[in-house]
Amino acid sequence: MATATAKANVALVVFLSHIGSFVPADSATVGMTDRIFCAMGSKPMTTEQSTFMIDLHQVGMMLRQATSRSLCLLDEFGKGTLTEDGIGLLGGTINHFAIHGHIFLLQVLLCTHLTEILTDNFLPQSEQIKLYTMSVLRPDSSSTSSDDIIFLYRLVPGHALLSYGLHCARLAGVPDEVVERAAFLSEVFKSKKPISRLLSQNLLAKDQHYKDVVSKMLAFDAYKGDLDIFFQDIFPPES
Repeated sequence: MATATAKANVALVVFLSHIGSFVPADSATVGMTDRIFCAMGSKPMTTEQSTFMIDLHQVGMMLRQATSRSLCLLDEFGKGTLTEDGIGLLGGTINHFAIHGHIFLLQVLLCTHLTEILTDNFLPQSEQIKLYTMSVLRPDSSSTSSDDIIFLYRLVPGHALLSYGLHCARLAGVPDEVVERAAFLSEVFKSKKPISRLLSQNLLAKDQHYKDVVSKMLAFDAYKGDLDIFFQDIFPPES
């Protein structure tokens, strides 16, 4: 499984070689390719189909029409629906390619952030499946801070155990308070603990005011109480 960037580069090299153009490589062996299938998160052109439905159509065509000389590229297939369903569709697709790969020697490059498919043994045992990831340098292996991560932009054997989404968010300029809250929610979610609602001081003050109003309403005597004083107490005039 390769990253999206690696897939795009491979597709470009294959295309350039087939049109007789320069190939940006010291050396390359490129087999004859009859078709290049892509399922890479196309944006819907109309409101009739969602991005997920477009992905399904593209992958469906790929599975039906790919031959032994086809190159198939998939980027984040399964991410547009419930995680469990996405993992199932992705696992079924990889299983199909692995089985037919023994017969047709299909060329498939796929990348995904659904790491559960790797940790929970969803994939079949097959020599046709090779795992790759982009190397990441963590100066201190015991550090959990995303600030210590350095992306090396080099494809290496293996698979990523983390997506480093929070670090990417910080690099993209997402405000620190959002990233910090996201990190907290991620840790709480992993530990399966209840998530406390985040409230600002203004919201806390309003909540307390509403509670006080309800308490006063319940304690108010509708027969003996003075409504004018009651409402003035609840809604004091603004100074």
